[in-house]
Amino acid sequence: MVSQSVRQQRDLSHSSRRGLIVALLLAGFILPTAAQQSTRYDQFELHHSIVYTTFLSPEVAAEYGITRGPDKAILTLSVRDADSGEIAGRPMKIEGRTWDLITGGDMRIKEIREGRATYYIVPFEFLDQEYRFFEFTFQPEGAASPFDHKMKVQLWRQS
Repeated sequence: MVSQSVRQQRDLSHSSRRGLIVALLLAGFILPTAAQQSTRYDQFELHHSIVYTTFLSPEVAAEYGITRGPDKAILTLSVRDADSGEIAGRPMKIEGRTWDLITGGDMRIKEIREGRATYYIVPFEFLDQEYRFFEFTFQPEGAASPFDHKMKVQLWRQS
């Protein structure tokens, strides 16, 4: 079984949750690199997107402990049981690593719960115009075994 490497869990106030969710949803529609993608694993659908931190308001970033900057972004993750028609993200065990040409290490994963929905964010720094790699194992609640996911994204410094 995959060990839980979630470093921080936050049950957030209604206004704070709403602010982050609205920011992340808008980012998915506005920023090309933030467009949400999904990958199917058996009956589970993993949703993942990258959001530049400069898109977040200073208040929302502070509430979630996210440092804003032109070379900082967050990976957002959620998983749902697509066969059941479930729309809310469910809890999962997740661990992994991320790296670029110079730095790397374990993903710093933050779990966010909103009512029945659970989401994950992974803040990271990036090098301008270089690729950032992510490799992680996740096991959704109710899954018999874990799944492996790999991705790479190219990011540009924000002004």
